Amino acid sequence: MKKPLLLFCLFFLVIKGMSQEKQMSLSLQEAINYAVKNSYENKVSLNNIEAAKKKKWETTTIGLPQINGKVDYQNNLKQLFDAVDFNNDGFPDFGAKHSVNAGVTLSQLLFDGSYLVGLQSAKTYLKISEQAKEKTELATREAIVNAYGNVLVAEKSIEILERNKAVLEKNLNEVQKTYENGLTELENVEQLQITLGNVENNLRNSARLKEIAYQMLNVSLGNSIDTELTLTSNLDSLVVDNTDLSLLSSQFDLDNHIDFRIAQNDRESKRLLMRLEQSKALPSLSAFVNYNAVANSNSFSFFETSQKWVNTSVLGVSLNVPIFSSFGRKSRTNQAKIELENADIRLKEAEQKLNLQVAAAKSEYQLGIENYETAKQNLALAERIEKKQQIKFFEGISSSFDLLQAQNQLYTQQNNYVQSMLNVIAKKAQLENALNIPLK
Repeated sequence: MKKPLLLFCLFFLVIKGMSQEKQMSLSLQEAINYAVKNSYENKVSLNNIEAAKKKKWETTTIGLPQINGKVDYQNNLKQLFDAVDFNNDGFPDFGAKHSVNAGVTLSQLLFDGSYLVGLQSAKTYLKISEQAKEKTELATREAIVNAYGNVLVAEKSIEILERNKAVLEKNLNEVQKTYENGLTELENVEQLQITLGNVENNLRNSARLKEIAYQMLNVSLGNSIDTELTLTSNLDSLVVDNTDLSLLSSQFDLDNHIDFRIAQNDRESKRLLMRLEQSKALPSLSAFVNYNAVANSNSFSFFETSQKWVNTSVLGVSLNVPIFSSFGRKSRTNQAKIELENADIRLKEAEQKLNLQVAAAKSEYQLGIENYETAKQNLALAERIEKKQQIKFFEGISSSFDLLQAQNQLYTQQNNYVQSMLNVIAKKAQLENALNIPLK
């Protein structure tokens, strides 16, 4: 009896632990920090850095000592003549049926211009991977800000729509009673029913969008889409925290910007490519030491202690001098020079684009703050107008059409206000990326 109870308790604890693993509570900053470590793109970037390190070591090993072994076995299925013992020691070394040639060679590269350029290229390749990781982290911050903000906007929209629905239901209930008492027209009831139906439809749609927004945030975080998230930051506080007018006067450091450094690194890779083609016209020098053992026998006796082996050893130097390639090397070098010129052009273009990007981002951020202030004022005005129209409508001073206009105006301003809040947060993240402000 105790054993089934123990198993049940253990099963319950395991299920509880699994359910807890699928729940997360995150502020916006915590979400950014989590995504930098766990998002899919950042994991790929880390793997690319590790691959670049392996590639750098692979290139380095080309100039280190190399040891290679080789064994050749031959079975002379048909012989022209029988084996002859030239040494009178029982060792058949000519015309034998079986022969084995085993050797070990130690080689060392002494000079190769391509190798020296390759080492520099491997370092540049590693730097490219590291810069790609840095850019991915900055892009992750902006992606999380947008995804996190979309969830908050969906929740805020649902909150507003539910409040609008409650007001409309109350108004409709009162108008229906007034109509039943014969004090108003059916058109007024129907008009409120239409407005209520639209609000209910928008509310259902917002609930669906909220679910999708949570799933998109999970994808951006690197989670399973069914991970249960609790967002501890709210839209109002984020707008306050992200309203920073000092950013508009921030100085732009072009040389430190990740996109400009990537363009510089691209230019350096093209320069090394040109040098690589030039270095192929230089001679290469290498040294080697070889030890070789040869054995012949009419029977396969190479693993027996009585088998005789002939040993040889060679020390040598190899010099390879390129002489004429029918101008192929010159053509490849000229192509590399053109690519370098293109890289210089792209570097200049990047400089102009980044300066323009900062100016545009500052303008959009300032506009976002101004739109938020305007939307907040307009919302307050729309709320007062709608309340006055409600009073006038129920007092019989204004028509249902006037009330409908006031309600639609209110709903539009509510939507503008919520979107302006998200816009402030998103435009600040965009400006931070344009200014290359590092992650906190």
